Amino acid sequence: MTEQAAQQYTSDIPTFSIAELDQDTHALFRKFRPETPFIRRDDGPLFVLRAKDVVSLTTDERTRQIETELLQLRGVTSGPLFDFYDKCMLLSNGAAHRRRRGPMARTFAFKMVAEVRPKVRAMAEKLIDQHFETGGMDLFRDYSAIIPAHTVAAILGMPEADIPKFADWIYVIARSLGTSWTEKDIPELEDACRQMTDYMYELVAERRQNPRGDFLSDYIAAIDENPEMTPLEAIMQIIIVVLGGSDTTRASMAIQTALLLEHREQWQDVCGDPSLIPGAVSEALRFEPSVASLPRLVLEEIEIGGHTLAPGSLLMLSTMSALRDPDVFGEPDRFDIRRTDHTRWHYVFGGGAHRCLGEALAKAELEEGLAALVSRIPQARLIGKLKVEGHGGIRSAEDLRLEWTR
Repeated sequence: MTEQAAQQYTSDIPTFSIAELDQDTHALFRKFRPETPFIRRDDGPLFVLRAKDVVSLTTDERTRQIETELLQLRGVTSGPLFDFYDKCMLLSNGAAHRRRRGPMARTFAFKMVAEVRPKVRAMAEKLIDQHFETGGMDLFRDYSAIIPAHTVAAILGMPEADIPKFADWIYVIARSLGTSWTEKDIPELEDACRQMTDYMYELVAERRQNPRGDFLSDYIAAIDENPEMTPLEAIMQIIIVVLGGSDTTRASMAIQTALLLEHREQWQDVCGDPSLIPGAVSEALRFEPSVASLPRLVLEEIEIGGHTLAPGSLLMLSTMSALRDPDVFGEPDRFDIRRTDHTRWHYVFGGGAHRCLGEALAKAELEEGLAALVSRIPQARLIGKLKVEGHGGIRSAEDLRLEWTR
């Protein structure tokens, strides 16, 4: 629907520019959460603020996941980037979503995650050892960004020499799922999608010819038993899982480390008691989530808090706001690794049919990455101040450095 039509339903909703939303997102959400169920960004999307509404709308059948709508609004109607949006399970619904998710869900097992944990820990310790004598490292580029890419490469059985270009493609494609890219970025996004797709076709063909009994071999066997899955669909599910297991995890790893070091007493507590690590990871994901919002498209009129959401409205379900909702979390603006009021299902991983398949893997990476740091360099200190960028989609945290005495 048109923006004018949407405003006929929600004309009295506070509206903000991207710059205003980015300035102090938590303060803005904290101010308006009690007053209104949602606010509008001036380019159209409605940001749903309250936890109860975020949770209910995630599975409300009067909404659906967005598909290619946003891409088409930017003039992209064909090509590698469009194929990625059009064929991946993240951006599909109904029968297409079930067909695409099923084979991946059957092979993305907890057993695989358990097997990869020691590999994550070994990689993390290796990175620390490589930088130890220099007395410091870039938290994001030298540590947090490397571990997820190497983990996914190990799961797929990729040659180590391919990891740098593979990681570059992942992080370029990931930008397309955020809100900051413009038309001038399309050629780079298209090129990354094209190269990643071609690479995955070659990797799948090789593994089909020479199965190893690993994750990718099992996935290929599963899709070969599913005649409705096209070759392009099969490739796109690998790419979206790779992307989901890399970009959000690298941001979360940097954020959780910086948060703990900015709360030094809690960092020291984790150093002295590794059993606190899972709670520290969950609390960091709550306090500064790497995924700020989940998109939904309204299909039918929905009444929320005295307002009517019109069919065709684009919603951003703000996990960032919901995770600091005082109706769910006591003292929500306090970082507390011993918090006991976490929800059973963490909002940052979504919900319903689209809940993140890689949740267990992400937690394993975050926990093992933190465990390596607190065991090897408990004397580490943060140089710089944590600033997490973004109010919607995937957020980022860079320009952070760790230093330590040798």
